[in-house]
Amino acid sequence: MAKLAFLGLGVMGFPMAGHLAAKGHELCVYNRTATKAQDWLRKHGGRSAPTPAEAAKRADMVLACVGNDDDLRAVTLGSDGAFQSMSKGAIFVDHTTASADVARELQVRAADLGLAFIDAPVSGGQAGAENGVLTIMCGGDAQPYATAEPIIGAYARACRLMGASGAGQLTKMVNQICIAGLVEALAEGLHFAQKAGLDPLAVVDVISKGAAQSWQMENRSATMVADTFDFGFAVDWMRKDLGICLAEARRNGSHLPITALVDQFYAEVQTMGGARYDTSSLIKRLNR
Repeated sequence: MAKLAFLGLGVMGFPMAGHLAAKGHELCVYNRTATKAQDWLRKHGGRSAPTPAEAAKRADMVLACVGNDDDLRAVTLGSDGAFQSMSKGAIFVDHTTASADVARELQVRAADLGLAFIDAPVSGGQAGAENGVLTIMCGGDAQPYATAEPIIGAYARACRLMGASGAGQLTKMVNQICIAGLVEALAEGLHFAQKAGLDPLAVVDVISKGAAQSWQMENRSATMVADTFDFGFAVDWMRKDLGICLAEARRNGSHLPITALVDQFYAEVQTMGGARYDTSSLIKRLNR
């Protein structure tokens, strides 16, 4: 069993940290809103700390799941950031969906301090975190990854080292690019079925047995038809992620016309009051 710190107890971090506690690890948690940390302690036990630095003291590994690049820099490099107090040889595992640039920046800063840094964004949403079946794509050095992998396994069904620092974030970008196109296609298909006078659920039942099948179709088609969009991964967060993808595409020269278009469709959903709807809400702009 390891001594761990977990920074960030949002809809993803709260259950992820819970799985670590259930495995018997010694855990100290930190959350910017302290009441959320107290909620976690009431459910799982352990300890909380008032700052990332306090949480990270004497930890073998510090794991984080926060909002964006700036939040990540704050909990690592800020005036009370974790890098200040981590012991030499300790490992920082970042589950935030952030830029590849910040991953590389923090890997260099960590190495200067005798620490290891692994970028490890996750896919699977709130349900995946709660059920411990996330897919995790990692970037960093092989040795600290090998140490971290069995601990990450508490909440992952798949975890893989994709390459050097930043490779995990780049892989997550590919994931979000693919999801954006799939959700828009599913929204258009369901919208078309309804306008054509078909039973959309009967259509899905048939076509999901063939080449059109996808996770989105299996898990979101019925709720899209029911006009229900409360499944955790908000439009605001998807737009943040797609912004990262599009910025990286401008740097590496890749062409993402569908991704750029779907990003604008999500902007429309935001203006419709759907900032906190989940990503399947693209169908709402079609059914206006």
